[in-house]
Amino acid sequence: METDSEPYVRLASLRQLHQAMADMNKARSLADTLQAVADGVVRALGYELACVNLVGPDGDLVVAAFAGNQAAEALITGRSGSRASWDRRLNMGEQWGDLIFIPHTEGWVLDDDDVPQWYTDGPAPRFEDEWHPSDRLFAPMYAPGPQGGGSSGELIGVLSVDRPRNGRRPGAWGREALQMYAFQAAIAISNARLRSNMQRALVRLERDQQALRASEESFRQAFEYAPSGMAIAEMGGDQHGRILRTNDALCRLLGRRASAMRRYAFSDLVHPEDIGTLLRTSAEGGRAELRLGRRDGTYVWVSLRNSVVADAADGPRFLLTHVEDIEERKRREFQLAHRASHDSLTGLPNSAELRSRLAARLCQRPQSSHAAVADAMDAAYGHSAVFDSGGHTFDFSAAPEPYGAFDHHVHAVAPADGRDDGTKGLAVLFCDLDGFKSINDRFGHNAGDAVLIEVARRLSGGVRDGDTVARLGGDEFVILANGLGRADAEDLAVRLRNEIIQPIRAEGRAVRVGASFGIGWAHCGMTADEVLKSADERMYVEKRSRPKQHRRAG
Repeated sequence: METDSEPYVRLASLRQLHQAMADMNKARSLADTLQAVADGVVRALGYELACVNLVGPDGDLVVAAFAGNQAAEALITGRSGSRASWDRRLNMGEQWGDLIFIPHTEGWVLDDDDVPQWYTDGPAPRFEDEWHPSDRLFAPMYAPGPQGGGSSGELIGVLSVDRPRNGRRPGAWGREALQMYAFQAAIAISNARLRSNMQRALVRLERDQQALRASEESFRQAFEYAPSGMAIAEMGGDQHGRILRTNDALCRLLGRRASAMRRYAFSDLVHPEDIGTLLRTSAEGGRAELRLGRRDGTYVWVSLRNSVVADAADGPRFLLTHVEDIEERKRREFQLAHRASHDSLTGLPNSAELRSRLAARLCQRPQSSHAAVADAMDAAYGHSAVFDSGGHTFDFSAAPEPYGAFDHHVHAVAPADGRDDGTKGLAVLFCDLDGFKSINDRFGHNAGDAVLIEVARRLSGGVRDGDTVARLGGDEFVILANGLGRADAEDLAVRLRNEIIQPIRAEGRAVRVGASFGIGWAHCGMTADEVLKSADERMYVEKRSRPKQHRRAG
């Protein structure tokens, strides 16, 4: 281009410049764009050598493209120079608009820095504007700024050119053309980078979507074909706990179709006694054991484990619920618990269970604060009823118990001795069989066991629902019957005795046993052992008071 006389420029030169700009904008990749920029300098601007130095992520400038000399290209392509060295170059020499020209008279100080460079041989200049082999010309490239100015944006690279083909330093038109070309090159490189970043983002997005689809398919298969029940339920809002999706295993477990399950929340299916457990588990996540209702109206014990599925923006969204059938385990646990608390022969509650049920109805009445003060006064002064202080008299022994000392507890009381005053209490009937030992001795233990089993059945059939019949041990039984008066308890003892004395089939023969009953009363302040001892003593009084022939087996 510099071969044309300025300001007259041939149309062909302009076409070459236009084509060079079009080529670098049509490049398909960043690498192709950079090479098109370097090639355009050589082909359209009339320089023999061109180098594109691109700012890297660390701020240093790397030689990204070279044109005009294959040997020089192989020597420096891919090498980098520090940003400090480049800043030094761009801040010295002559300012030709946005271009930087460093004449050979100043450039020798740069020979030993870390910027990759090439050396060309040639004769010394013969006239003033002739190009010297050590002259340097740089065209900085800036990212387009907000107003589109050439140097208002960030430095993205530097074009280095060398050896104009006409051997002269570029004139005004040549400088303007190089400056304009560097501006357009910066736009092309920025666009190529943007395209490259978008392509990488699209590749990552597609890869992520493929991974997501694979993950969703993996989850779907794991959910649908899991051997135990799985469900997804809503979390929060008016529809909290509503079932959105279930797998086949859960539908089979509950005997319900998947379409029908979506009409329910877990609170609609859980046993009423387990609602509190469900709500705590739903709110906190975690594990719980509760009962879920089947379609046929029965309930099945399950282990329910919740995992909260959270959304990054909206917080907790769903509950992923794993439902495992534990009916068989629960049945074994209940059987073990029943064996531990019940007599293996008769199936009645055993001695430990009897004491536990009895102790649950009693409370040890603590000494009130007033009584404690009274005891202290009695120890100090020999009296406790009256204490005088400052002219005021307090009767500690007469003060009422603190309000609420036994809140939410119904105190057990005993009817008055010798008469029925209408008081209803917790009756404890101690039953001992008469003549049982002779049956064991005459007919064997199998016959004795048969008698005990039948007596247990008759006692259980003779009491009300909610009363307790327990085997204390051997041939001793205890009945706990709440809400009875003294006459009611005596009538119950007579009915039970009449049931027991009826003939019993044992080992192919009919045998008889008698029964002695002692009636005790449980009231707060007593221990379970004290209550049983009281009833036992009354039983022996009753046994001794009856004629011996009435106590003997028939």
